[in-house]
Amino acid sequence: MTTIEQVLESRNIRVTAMRMLIYKFLAEKDIAVTLSDIENAFVKADRTTLYRTIKTFEENDIVHQIDDGTGITKYALCEQDCNCEIGTDLHLHFHCNNCNETVCLTEHKIPQIKVPNGFVSENVNLVVKGICDKCSS
Repeated sequence: MTTIEQVLESRNIRVTAMRMLIYKFLAEKDIAVTLSDIENAFVKADRTTLYRTIKTFEENDIVHQIDDGTGITKYALCEQDCNCEIGTDLHLHFHCNNCNETVCLTEHKIPQIKVPNGFVSENVNLVVKGICDKCSS
């Protein structure tokens, strides 16, 4: 089993107590979280430190950003071998219109989309909206 320290070190991220705590927090979540969710979980932590940690994680492919159409950016841990590459690592996201939660459906990959000559893809985001399994049962 890979430890948090090993994950951070494998991405050339200096291991700190706060980075380990934030990684652990994200790993325990089944849903994508907002920066406010992280701030609320670590009320005594400096907001700038939390923001910089998420940005560092994002720049080093530990978390990915999700735009689920709510106007609030959400974050979720990437899979262990993810490089956040358009052709190989993109997956579907599901946003529940009832509970407002967004989840990664990592087993459902987004197929590679060919854009016309002269266009350069930089990001692909596919969000399905509806009622999640918890709310529909």
